[in-house]
This record gives sequence, structure tokens and C-alpha cells, in this order.
Amino acid sequence: MATKTKAPATKATAPKTGKMEDSEFHEFFVDSLKDIYWAEKHLVKALPKMKKAATSPDLAAAFEKHTAETQIHIETLEQVFALLEEKAVAKKCDAMEGLLEEANSIISETEKGTHTRDAALIAAAQKVEHYEIATYGTLRTFAATMGHTEVADLLEQTLENEKATDVALTEAAVSMINEAAAAE
Repeated sequence: MATKTKAPATKATAPKTGKMEDSEFHEFFVDSLKDIYWAEKHLVKALPKMKKAATSPDLAAAFEKHTAETQIHIETLEQVFALLEEKAVAKKCDAMEGLLEEANSIISETEKGTHTRDAALIAAAQKVEHYEIATYGTLRTFAATMGHTEVADLLEQTLENEKATDVALTEAAVSMINEAAAAE
């Protein structure tokens, strides 16, 4: 992993005001944080439904673990807002709303107790993970660009956790669930 360095103060200032916090880029960054904050707060409510719908005990346990991790992500975002001296406010995330609607549709459109439902739930969960990975990767880079080193480090931790969750979901699918679903 590359060594992270704090950007010099001259690169962390906006040309018009002289303060990055007053720049349109910084405002976009904070707005994006509000978006993922909404996403995490709604995901933490959706994951228990996915756990309940899962057939495989291992998948149910994975959703339970992810629920606890998502709560930590919410707390981490609240730390990020505090470091930026911003109020932790959620802004509706249309992308996550759509992904969670898709997960609900999967539950209602697949037969209870089947591995097909589990495979579909994993697919829905991985779509969520990929959205989060893209978002946290971008936000981490934005924070680093603006010289918010501590914020970037916190976002990096969450990013790595999201990547690990994605790998765990893939392993669950490949190790058993997809083959069982194909055999149904």
C-alpha cells in the first residue's frame, strides 16, 4: 500500500475564497457524505429482513455480521462529520433506495426456503457492496485531496471493510449456494 502523505496547504485551498471548506468541491464532498450516511442508515434496517429471508444459516449469519458492521460505518461517518465540523445529516440516496427496493423484490419474488433465493439475496447484497465500495473509494480520495488525512483514514477503514464483506459474499456463493441453487 502506498504511503499516505498530507497535501501541502497550498494545494488544499480553493482559488476563489482561499479556504477549501468554502469550495464547491468541499460542498460536494459533504453532500456525498450525507448521501452515504442515508444509505448506511437504511441498509442497517434492511439487512435484518435479508437475514430473515435467507435459507442458509451461514448466509443469515453473514447478514447479521454485516448489520453490526453497518452500524459501525454509521458511527464512523458521524466521526467524519464531527472532524469536518459538519452536522451529521442524512440526504436521501436514490441509488441505495433502488438497491434496497430490488432486495425487497427478490424476497417477494423468490420461493422461501430455496437456495435460489439465497443466490439472489447475495447478488442484491453484492450490488449494495459495489455501490458502497465505489462511494467510499471516491470519498476517501476526495478527503485525501483536500488534506483531510484523518477523515481519509476513517473512510479507508470503512472501504476495506466493504471490500472484505464483498469477498465473503462471493465465497458464500461460490462455496455452496450457487451450485445448490442450480440444482433446484
